[in-house]
Parts: sequence; structure tokens; C-alpha cells
Amino acid sequence: MTNIIRKNPNTMPKPVGEYSHVTVIPPNSTLYTFSGQIGVDFAGNLVDDVHVQVENTFKNIRLALASEGLTAENVIKVNIWSVESIDWDHFYQEWGKLFAIKPSMTIAYVMALGLPEIKIEIEILAAKPA
Repeated sequence: MTNIIRKNPNTMPKPVGEYSHVTVIPPNSTLYTFSGQIGVDFAGNLVDDVHVQVENTFKNIRLALASEGLTAENVIKVNIWSVESIDWDHFYQEWGKLFAIKPSMTIAYVMALGLPEIKIEIEILAAKPA
């Protein structure tokens, strides 16, 4: 679908997660930046359960991509911020529902996010080749 290239050069250590060290965007591509998505549902509810927040966050990412006619294949970078330890089994289960590709990624644990109820926030960048 896209000619975005994702790679892990053999001159670097193997990634410790489901990501690529390098993402190459073809010339003349359109770049999309999306605000960080949180686990709020369509009615505006934000439950305290971090697993539900993760699930809703990925749903919101799918909706944001679809609003621009994009899919997960267009994602070039993922930034993840969490206020508590991530349950990686659950996270990657939800991740796998969206991503077959491995975009570049950064993960950070932070003391707080925009509202005290928010446990995780995920920001994506995407590109649509010409």
C-alpha cells in the first residue's frame, strides 16, 4: 500500500520491542501529525481502568487515521507516555489489532499527563506517499 520503508540496520542493536529504528518517508509525501490520543470513549467518559484506557486509545487512533483516509500502514512514529507501568501483554494484544507494521517508537514514563485521570497517551505521526 505504501512505499514507506521501515528498517533495523544490522549496524545497530536489535529493537527491544515491536518497533523499527529507522523509518524512511518517500519524497513528496504528505505528513500528518495527530494530537496525543487518550482512553476517552466516544461519549466522553474516561474510566479508571488502564486496560480500558489502552483499548480506547487504540480505537481513537484508528478513528483519527480513518478521518484522513489513512491506515496503520501510514504511521511512521509512535510516542507513548504512561503514568504507570505498562502491562505489555495487554498492550501488545491491543497493538496487534492495529499494527502489522513496526513504526519507529518512543516510550516514556511520566509523573502526570494533561488530566489526573489519564493513565496513558499515545501520539502518532503518519505519512501518505504521493
